[in-house]
Amino acid sequence: MPVVRTIFLQFHSASISPFLSSAIPASNNISEKFTVSCCSLASPVTVVNGNVEKMPSERNEVRLGLPSKGRMATDTLDLLKDCQLSVKQVNPRQYVAEIPQISNLEVWFQRPKDIVRKLVSGDLDLGIVGLDTVSEYGQGNKDLILVHEALDYGDCRLSLAIPKYGIFENINSLQELAQMPQWTPERPLRVATGFTYLGPKFMKENGLKHVTFSSADGALEAAPAMGIADAIVDLVSSGTTLRENNLKEIEGGVILESQAVLVASRKSLNQRKGVFDITHEILERLEAHLRAADQFTVTANMRGNSAEEVAERILSQTSLSGLQGPTVSPVFCKRDGRVTADYYAIVICVPKKALYKSVQQLRAVRNLFLYTTLVCSRIHVYDRLI
Repeated sequence: MPVVRTIFLQFHSASISPFLSSAIPASNNISEKFTVSCCSLASPVTVVNGNVEKMPSERNEVRLGLPSKGRMATDTLDLLKDCQLSVKQVNPRQYVAEIPQISNLEVWFQRPKDIVRKLVSGDLDLGIVGLDTVSEYGQGNKDLILVHEALDYGDCRLSLAIPKYGIFENINSLQELAQMPQWTPERPLRVATGFTYLGPKFMKENGLKHVTFSSADGALEAAPAMGIADAIVDLVSSGTTLRENNLKEIEGGVILESQAVLVASRKSLNQRKGVFDITHEILERLEAHLRAADQFTVTANMRGNSAEEVAERILSQTSLSGLQGPTVSPVFCKRDGRVTADYYAIVICVPKKALYKSVQQLRAVRNLFLYTTLVCSRIHVYDRLI
């Protein structure tokens, strides 16, 4: 009969209470692996050589995390709506919702940093957050996969900024900042930031040795003026707030260019039923919308003897080839009791930046008549999954 021993594990965290594992046979093997259960945890964990590895929780629903507040939340909901994936929230005070077009998908509204943490823990399968948030709170975790790295909103950059005045007045690059003789072990460069992972990592990679960081959230721009810090590392959009507080960015000081991304848990994609298929559908809709967002269709009528003749005249203009070529189809009308096709409808798809030039070239084509109101509509098509 094997000897059985009970193992107690104490986590040094106020949020997780001590719990009791299942009994396991005693062994002289140094490497032990066993599963523990606890009502305080949403998912079971596996302990390997003293390291806790959280496994995907036993649930049937696929969970998508979305930002709960702010501009990022609004823009995310708008993007999903444009992709025909409107989020239905019964009660605005609730944190759970659904997307009726996709069955078995739950939407959870969370703080961006909590979305990343719950992707790592397995409590969420997918999430839409800023790349800066993924990089800061994911900290290079290999289980996080960037499914779509450019959703075209939430653009900003994580940047190092220093004062325009005093000892920094003539400092305009990261290299010059690093070579300043003022920074010593006794008097290091003091940096205030809310990015306590990316900030130190960036400084170390760029050879700034004598640096200390203080954690701060909000109103970082005031820190140098208050004497709390020499520099800040913060998100910058237009740079107006920096300028208004007499701060400046420097050459080589951009740590990360960020925008909204779709991120997934690798474990969930590989192990949880339905996650891959739902991710495929969301990605396909997102990519189709983003590819079509700056494309316009232009429609006009042209008199001609055949579709080939009309197409040849259209293709003689450089801006009228469209994505693959113009669509030319006969326009049927009834004259003197007979159905004739003297005109042909032309439909081309052009980029927004080439729209004006394309219209001008269409007007220059012989026997071509534009509608009184030019038809320019955004196209919505499905494209390949990347």
